[in-house]
Amino acid sequence: MQLISRKLSRWFIAGMASIFIFSIMFRFWQLGRFNTLVFDEVYYAKFANNYLTKTDFFNAHPPLSQYIIAISIWIGSHLPFGQEIVNNETGSTLAPWTYRWVNALTGSFIPVIVGAIAYQLTRRQSYGFLAALLIALDGLFLVESRYALNNIYLVIFGLLGQLCLIIALQDWQLKQKVWLALAGINFGASAAIKWNGLGFLLSIYLLWIFAWILEFLAPPKKSDFISPLRNLTQLNLVQFTLNLFFIPIITYSLLWIPHIILNPKYGFWEMQKQIFSYHQRIGSGPDIHPYCAQWFTWPLMLRPVVYFYKNTGLLDKPEPSLPPLSSDIGNPKVNPLIYDVHAMGNPPLWWLSAVAILSLVLILINRILDWEKKRKARRNKIVIKAKVKFIPASEMWFLLYLLLNWLANFLPWSKVSRCTFIYHYMGAAVFAILALAWWIDRWLNSRQVHLRVIGVTVIFIILFAFVFWMPVYLGLPISPQNWQIRMWFRSWI
Repeated sequence: MQLISRKLSRWFIAGMASIFIFSIMFRFWQLGRFNTLVFDEVYYAKFANNYLTKTDFFNAHPPLSQYIIAISIWIGSHLPFGQEIVNNETGSTLAPWTYRWVNALTGSFIPVIVGAIAYQLTRRQSYGFLAALLIALDGLFLVESRYALNNIYLVIFGLLGQLCLIIALQDWQLKQKVWLALAGINFGASAAIKWNGLGFLLSIYLLWIFAWILEFLAPPKKSDFISPLRNLTQLNLVQFTLNLFFIPIITYSLLWIPHIILNPKYGFWEMQKQIFSYHQRIGSGPDIHPYCAQWFTWPLMLRPVVYFYKNTGLLDKPEPSLPPLSSDIGNPKVNPLIYDVHAMGNPPLWWLSAVAILSLVLILINRILDWEKKRKARRNKIVIKAKVKFIPASEMWFLLYLLLNWLANFLPWSKVSRCTFIYHYMGAAVFAILALAWWIDRWLNSRQVHLRVIGVTVIFIILFAFVFWMPVYLGLPISPQNWQIRMWFRSWI
């Protein structure tokens, strides 16, 4: 099949570059802002430093993210700048930006990768741009990128695995072997961040099953564009199992070697048992952690997580973790200010994305019922009037891709008994946001003026919300009144 290699327009290249620069700016702005360990940095930054100091420790997750943060620390601590503000909370004297900057850089690439996937599967540059823009305007992805946490790595490796596979399905030359191997390596790397990274690979297995079912029931017809996902059936069994089963397993296993060398108490298999046992022992509910959130509440963003909170009016002495205040602000005890980092999405973006992904369920159910009706009519030799299809057949594969990815990264959490948090939804959230971007792109390209107006309005609402909640994404000092205005629900506090 011909690769999607049409020349990209200048506006698309400039637009994607602008989104990347936008992402870089917000993720790197005052990256060392809080001179302390924020939320789970107490684990990941410490564990990363333990690798550098060769200190034994037990890790409840696979080790890849801590390797990356350790590299971040090593490079950052050897640079001749930015070493003025330091702390020793990791066990070594470090500037906070040194354990955060690779996260920020990694998070800046995620919108571009999401845009690339959207473009590769639809050939629509406008859609690729919108998908990248919406991800760049999400608050949770911004917050997670600014601290030494691991969820950003899980998402980027999972998405890279899918992007490499999509490219491989369009290139039947020698390069296909390279792209397939890279896909398997990235899927294995995602699992080596956290086990739930396997959701990205699970969705590919589901798509492969659907591709074979449709190959027998409804062979593809000639069209201007056949989704590369249909080419999953063109992979022989050896190619599929080698690249999408064995290579991920090998990658995951090899990535444990440095950890086991430095922490020889447990071997590879025993380490997997220890991790599983650890998570089985963790309970759930507010007694375990005040910000536990049940999996089905995540799309509605009912329970975000407070990563950092300081009210200057409640402090008896200056807090060294806080940045210095401007002299024109006055006495922070008399005029208190709140520093709050909320791990929460962009509210309109998340709520509209939840509606968008549910709409795909209805569209696919309607298409299945329509197909079954036609199949019965052909069997009974009944002629039925063809309906004008709301969604082209070539797009149904893409919608199936979005829905299966969302389900594969979301529904398995229903079987998890331990305390879970809203950031566990990040893998699924990507595909819900892609679903919303798909709708907006259709509206903007519609001949109907009112639909174009709706599309533009939705974009501006999401942009306004990003600016409105920016203080609690970046931890900017705001008055208690302005902070309360942004806490729309008691469950957000």
